[in-house]
Amino acid sequence: METPLRELEFAALRATIRERGTVRLILTWATFGLWAALLLATLAWTIVPAAFLAPLLVLAAGFETAFAMHTGVERVGRYLQVRFEKDVAGAPGPGGWETTAMTFGQRFPGGPDPLSSVLFVLAAVLNGVLAVSGGVPAEQIGIGLFHAAFAIRVIVAGRLAGRQRAQDLERFRALLP
Repeated sequence: METPLRELEFAALRATIRERGTVRLILTWATFGLWAALLLATLAWTIVPAAFLAPLLVLAAGFETAFAMHTGVERVGRYLQVRFEKDVAGAPGPGGWETTAMTFGQRFPGGPDPLSSVLFVLAAVLNGVLAVSGGVPAEQIGIGLFHAAFAIRVIVAGRLAGRQRAQDLERFRALLP
């Protein structure tokens, strides 16, 4: 039988997932809007290649925030899966939403990218191409390296996110009774 505290915990954590998921999408759109506005302003008002690092910083900050929110949501989901659901590996009986969603993702991979990785990399490439179109070779190399580092970070974060569910599930199973 569920205790009131347990029911409240479950409801609060499901609400956390819902709210953070919504905020992550809004944040991603806002990041691209702010990046585009800053990129256009940079193109219009300066010829200094280093100025293109400001729009890149907006992309990086937006991506890191979205990545952190995604990681947190997934972690809460695994906690709910272990603490509140009877999943296939943990106990007899059918699992709830978290177990079913994880199993679905394993059996039918693909679908939308929760981190919008391709869009962030494409934005970084566009930003970088515009940044290195002027300036001296030393500036171009330095600015290009910042853009490449961000693109690599996005790719690495995507790989980490792809492994997170299974890792967090194992970790919570080890921590919780």
